[in-house]
Amino acid sequence: MNEIGTKPHKFRPTDSQLALAEAIVREEERESQGVTHVPASVYTDPDHWEREKAALFGRLPQVIAPSALLPEAGMAVPHDQTGRPLLITRDAEGKAHVFLNVCRHRGTRLVEGTEIQCAKRLVCPYHAWTYKLDGKLLALPRPDTFPGFEKSEHSLIELPSFEAGGLIWFSPVEGADFSDAQTLGADFAAFGMDDLHLFRRKTHDVAGNWKLIMDAFLESYHVTRLHAKTIGPFFKDGITSGDHIGPHARSAVGRKEELDHVDLTDMEALRRVITFAYQLLPATIIIPSPDYVNVMVLMPQAHNRTLVEDFMLIPEKPATEKARDHWERSWALLDGGVFASEDFRAAELGQQGLETGAVPQITLGTLETGILRFHETVQEALRAAN
Repeated sequence: MNEIGTKPHKFRPTDSQLALAEAIVREEERESQGVTHVPASVYTDPDHWEREKAALFGRLPQVIAPSALLPEAGMAVPHDQTGRPLLITRDAEGKAHVFLNVCRHRGTRLVEGTEIQCAKRLVCPYHAWTYKLDGKLLALPRPDTFPGFEKSEHSLIELPSFEAGGLIWFSPVEGADFSDAQTLGADFAAFGMDDLHLFRRKTHDVAGNWKLIMDAFLESYHVTRLHAKTIGPFFKDGITSGDHIGPHARSAVGRKEELDHVDLTDMEALRRVITFAYQLLPATIIIPSPDYVNVMVLMPQAHNRTLVEDFMLIPEKPATEKARDHWERSWALLDGGVFASEDFRAAELGQQGLETGAVPQITLGTLETGILRFHETVQEALRAAN
């Protein structure tokens, strides 16, 4: 164990992660279309947002939380930010579930609040109908007053879900295809995300379109400028390589001269010289830093308002005050500084400017082609839903 009390990484990159690193070594920049543009209306038009809401957030499998939110069996947490009252549980067998947070008796909200609860069963506050954490109705008072009642037919309403690589996905509709989530799970397992500890989580209310937030994590052009007083000095403009897993984007930024002396098959060493980033459709961002991982789940509320839940995952629970202080400083730097004060604030300022109509389209240079490809992916999803 090192001086801040964290376990060393003992993971190997996946073949596709290794391919991105090798592309940087070969100095292979992604192909560019030159200067391109995206219409400002995709950020400012409420009708466009309504189409996105139905086609993306109302239909596609999406991340709801990291597995570390519920690290043990017998845990549950309400989740309302998607627009429906949801309840995430981990049952006695350790399986994660996503339910509608609604009692099957009279429709009462089953669990209130936003905090994680430890319990072997869920009891409705109205009439004490009691459910197991796998959703099965366990008991109800005065069952004699419900003649012919079958408990097996009154389990909680469960939404399709899938857990892999330290992430819990769910689908708002039946028939979800989680194959991309399974493929991505191998990547996230290579970062050790299956066994990470949740250090902090916080929900930010950002007065900006959700895609303006995604945009910031699709290019490295802004890093040494916007983040000049925080993480900018630790970065240099480097070579970006990237690819897609289905509609999900994966990128790596690094410099050849730093990679020439690194064992690319050692994930711990690789994370010190390459910044990986994942943008999962519709709206989740995964940023692995050298010794921790940030998971940001975006939950749009309107065309100009987005809730962002930021989770900071670390190797293990801090065992000493020195270790806790180390992670507190990292959390303050990223969540409070880089994300809240810089990235999210930039999104709000961008929304304000675009709403004036002064800029009919945003202009993208060759270091920002990831943004164009993301918007193309969103448009493809909109067309597919029609």
